[in-house]
Amino acid sequence: MTTSKLIPALSAVALALLAACGGSDADAPAVEEPATSAPVTDAATLEPEGMPRTASLDGATAFFITPTDGATVSNPIDIEFGLEGMDVVPAGVNEPHSGHHHLLVDTELPALNQPIPADTNHIHFGDGSTTTQITLEPGEHTLLLLLGDHLHVPHDPPVSSPTIVITVE
Repeated sequence: MTTSKLIPALSAVALALLAACGGSDADAPAVEEPATSAPVTDAATLEPEGMPRTASLDGATAFFITPTDGATVSNPIDIEFGLEGMDVVPAGVNEPHSGHHHLLVDTELPALNQPIPADTNHIHFGDGSTTTQITLEPGEHTLLLLLGDHLHVPHDPPVSSPTIVITVE
């Protein structure tokens, strides 16, 4: 793909990702639509089979302030995110050693060289928020935090929390 075709394709992908991460309404997360049907394959700008990844700082970690692992909670569930060693900024802000939170519910880490999906299991906080309320069905659920860069791609190495398990009454 030529540079003149690659730039609009990457711009369309970036705009679609920014639109998907515009808010933190966990009850109605945005579902990302493909921005283009043409694959982006320019080897000069992309890592093999993925997008370039932004470096994280050694020792950076994401964690849950609330709830705690093993907690029994009621709806709506108050969640507070923590981050040490890096800064929280809104999606689209390309500052060194920064990113924004993504809450993964009942799922594992996604592909690390691709933008984090935006669906009911991958909730984006592109506004830079560090708190939310969500509603989950009664039962046991797993929660995981993953920091994404300005384009929603996990850092290298990824900055994520340990997975916690909560029980919703």
